[in-house]
Amino acid sequence: MEIYQGIILGILQGLTEFLPVSSSGHLVLGQIYFNITENSLIFDISVHMGTLLAIFIVYFKDIQGILKSLVYYAGTRNTSGHETNLALAAAIVVGSVPTAIIGFSLKKFEDVLFTSSLLVGTMLIVTGGLLWVSRRYYRIEKGEQLTISRAFIIGIVQGIAVIPGISRSGSTIATGLFTGLERKTAARFSFLLSIPAILGAQMISVKDLVESGGHIDPATIYGTIASFIVGLAALKLLLKLVNTGKFHLFAPYCWLAGILAIVSNFI
Repeated sequence: MEIYQGIILGILQGLTEFLPVSSSGHLVLGQIYFNITENSLIFDISVHMGTLLAIFIVYFKDIQGILKSLVYYAGTRNTSGHETNLALAAAIVVGSVPTAIIGFSLKKFEDVLFTSSLLVGTMLIVTGGLLWVSRRYYRIEKGEQLTISRAFIIGIVQGIAVIPGISRSGSTIATGLFTGLERKTAARFSFLLSIPAILGAQMISVKDLVESGGHIDPATIYGTIASFIVGLAALKLLLKLVNTGKFHLFAPYCWLAGILAIVSNFI
């Protein structure tokens, strides 16, 4: 992979990891376009860690609050004053279970899932449909509470979003809205729930990488830096769009990108 290709793909990852248009789908299409056939596992791991760092920065106070509450509860067995953070931590754990199960189940099909522009295109069209329907469920306030059952449902959707073309952020935020959560709560839980999912997936990938003897090249380093910088800006933009009720405006792009991907499969 050339350095300029790494930078372009890093920018693509940074934009599409948070904007609801499927980062995995765009990376697959980008690698197909550049005719990159060598094992890109180390690159995929690195650019995902770049965007994960962006989540840590934006949600630092939430993450810090959850960790402090967990440490406090572990030492005192007292939940007083920490109920909200502990409930959020429980929701993240419960939501992560179906994500892990579905993710492991689909891993055996990764050779098929991550090489088909036809599949990516079809799933992008599905993502666009979810985004468009979600506009009917926007709630600014007085939404439902984030319960364990809602967290579990969102976790199932996050697991399915392993399929390239299905936007993780788009599908999980839309599902949160469908279940009655207000906009801010749906977006916040979506990204906090993504942390263990991304970390878990990358840990498995690192194990595979070590066994295969992979190494980091300059294109990967530049791509990771690009994914972090662009990802940080994209995440802040998405949160603004969600809060202003414009989340669904990405639907037409998903439909257009999906159609072009499907057409390209037959050219």
